[in-house]
Amino acid sequence: MAEQPEREPEERPQPFGWSGARRRLGGGEPFGRPGRTNPAPGAPEQPAPPANEPPRLRPSGQFGGATNRRWGDFEEIPPSAPPASQPASAVPKHGPTPLRPEAPAPTPEGQQEMVAARRRAPDPRVPQDPRINPAAEAAKIRLHELLIEELEHGSLEGLAPEQQREAVIRAARELITQEGLQLGGASRDELLDAVADEVLGLGPLEPLLRDPTVSEVMVNDIDKIFYEQEGRIFRSPARFRDKNHVMRIVERIVAPLGRRIDESSPMVDARLPDGSRVNITIPPVSPRAPSITIRKFRSDKMRMADLIAVGALSEATAEFLAMCVRAKLNVIISGGTGTGKTTMLNALSAFIPNTERIITIEDPAELKLQQEHVITLEARPPSIEGKNAVHQRDLVRNSLRMRPDRIIVGEVRGSECFDMLQAMNTGHDGSISTVHANNPRDALARLENMVLMAGMDLPAKAIREQIASAIDIFLQVQRLQDGSRKVTHVTEVSGMEGDTVTLQDIFLFKLDRVDEDGKVRGSMRPTGVRPSFASKFSMAGIELPNHLFGSGEGW
Repeated sequence: MAEQPEREPEERPQPFGWSGARRRLGGGEPFGRPGRTNPAPGAPEQPAPPANEPPRLRPSGQFGGATNRRWGDFEEIPPSAPPASQPASAVPKHGPTPLRPEAPAPTPEGQQEMVAARRRAPDPRVPQDPRINPAAEAAKIRLHELLIEELEHGSLEGLAPEQQREAVIRAARELITQEGLQLGGASRDELLDAVADEVLGLGPLEPLLRDPTVSEVMVNDIDKIFYEQEGRIFRSPARFRDKNHVMRIVERIVAPLGRRIDESSPMVDARLPDGSRVNITIPPVSPRAPSITIRKFRSDKMRMADLIAVGALSEATAEFLAMCVRAKLNVIISGGTGTGKTTMLNALSAFIPNTERIITIEDPAELKLQQEHVITLEARPPSIEGKNAVHQRDLVRNSLRMRPDRIIVGEVRGSECFDMLQAMNTGHDGSISTVHANNPRDALARLENMVLMAGMDLPAKAIREQIASAIDIFLQVQRLQDGSRKVTHVTEVSGMEGDTVTLQDIFLFKLDRVDEDGKVRGSMRPTGVRPSFASKFSMAGIELPNHLFGSGEGW
């Protein structure tokens, strides 16, 4: 049998990775140096570059030298010569040269100095505003963080709001003493109140919400907070730290209501626990910054005597309106935004007898009636999926099956106007509602347009006849140039003349003068016209005195 030639042992492929590199570097010259003993199998030899060829740019951005090193090649770094001021013994003889010398361990005095330097360094979260005390703001931020760590989850649940605030202030006072926080010139009480507002309330907006003289709070930007006081708008010195601070307050408003606000749903209407109405818009709808508008509502509603005291209307006008409510006339209160329509509706509702069943329909719920037999219905916006919405029109239809004596619609905005007029014309007298309009004639046109929004293809004359038959009184409220809110028109719907609804004014506001400081001087005066619905007062057992309407002199 012929002998087979002896085979040469095959070279195994070198494994890839650091372990293979260590095996390849076990003996001989370093990997990648000229004269290496373990070249990769089948790898062609690299020819030496010509002497006059410029260096080629490698993918890493380094220039190849004469040694023609490749990726993964190692290069021994010779130890650098010690400086003249350093002895040679200080240079390490073995091991790689460190990238940077190790810092000596700090002494206790050095540690204290480092801590003090960090405390002196400005907090990046504190806005660099010359109107803000940075030390006090940094102390408030730090105290807020410590309170979040200190207070256990759910420890404040079940406590009354006053007890929650006392618990937070007590814990904050102890943390200030333990941590030795520098207050930066601010008083301890101011810091404690600000931190309690951050933990429990709406942060810098809380002082404005607690002020009973403030009727509206408006946030335009992190440093632009305005408020309305006595009908005039002022700028508040309060501000937010940044946009994240604003968004945290926004989430605190909408989270308890189960609502969502984000880029897909950048607008939301909400209500605070005290009944105040909130509108919020965030980017991209408001590109610069989130916007918050809070319409406050007084916990103690103004009665008719309070409105007379502030000059909103005269005693004769108030007496006439009280008789209209008792006689179950249908009243529409018209006016612009923020003119006091809801306040006037609350004041008028006080004259409704306590024996009647009242159903209120609102979006959102704002009325606070004094009667006992009151049912409140509130419209519901659609869910996140855009379903399960409950509109005011649905509630008006449903209220007709609830045996109402009076139906009060907080504000008529759309197609529910048709059903409301139908209810007024079918035995549900004494209803009261509000509508946005500049004067009684415009209110008529708005009601006509809203009836058409219901999808009813009715002729204009039929709609006007229904309005003229349903409504008895238009009450116009207006905010004047000095910020005061006054009743300017008490107008009767007297009937139809052809295709036009006829109106006649019973009381009007007459302007006497405007003071040097811009204060409007004037009063409500009768026009001398006796209303044509005087027979309804007689049927209700109410005597309508003639002295209320005067002689009409001075017009």
